[in-house]
This record gives sequence, C-alpha cells and structure tokens, in this order.
Amino acid sequence: MSTNIPDGFRPLGFNMGFLEANGPLYGKWDGERLLLGFRVETRHCNPGNVAHGGMLATFADMLLPIAARFQSKVDMGFLPTVNLTCDFLAPAPLGSWVEGNADALKTGRSLLFAHGVAAADGTPCLRASGVFKVTGPSGGGFSPEMLFTQRP
Repeated sequence: MSTNIPDGFRPLGFNMGFLEANGPLYGKWDGERLLLGFRVETRHCNPGNVAHGGMLATFADMLLPIAARFQSKVDMGFLPTVNLTCDFLAPAPLGSWVEGNADALKTGRSLLFAHGVAAADGTPCLRASGVFKVTGPSGGGFSPEMLFTQRP
C-alpha cells in the first residue's frame, strides 16, 4: 500500500480527538481553492477493504466547512454541523488517495450551505452537501497558512 502523499499537500494543523483517531487529513491551497485528501488505510476500511462510509462521511464533514470557510476568506468561526447528506458513488479501495473539493452555496448570518465531491484515485466516490452553523469570528489572525502544520 502506498503511503505517498501527492505533491503540494501538507498535514492539517489540527489533530485532536476524533480526527486524531481517524486522520491525518492533508490540504493543498492554491490561492483560490482548498483541496483536502487522505490515504485510505486499513483502519479506515470495512470488511470489504474499502473506506467505510463513516470515514467518508467524516471526511465530508471536514471538507465542506473548511473549504467553504477558506475560499470565502471570511472567518466564520467554528462551524458545527447542522445537517450532512452523503451519497456514496463508488468504493474507495484500501491504499487509494481520496481527494475532495467543495464550495459554499450560500452564506448567511447564521448558516453556511455547502456542497462538494471527492474521488478515490480519480474515480468519483462521494457527493456531499451540508448545512453548518456560523458561530462568528474566532479572533486572532485568519489565513490559509494557519490551517497547515509546518514541515520539518
């Protein structure tokens, strides 16, 4: 199984709690869009050796609000999930690289609506949409650079 991470992707700068057990997730910021990805490991798989739907849902739950927040260049604070809908389009096999992108559909004073897609080694495997609660600015600096950890 390949553990290689595609060029330009760096580990996300937070790795605690639930994400610590299920990550790491990697991000790539090109100045306009944020891509998130992860390599499917045995611990992410169901008995069929493909990514468990719960892992793909967890990925969608991170992808949608993080990408929408950074692409909007507005600090909306922490974005707790109000609703998440996932359509599983194809399996994401053990060892595959799952990569997703997302967009905000509408951002209001209290809610963010977003949707996105992910592919496993280029094959679409997930379509997701969600509604997230806007909690307000988190304070401090706000930039894409704060999302990533520093490489040694």
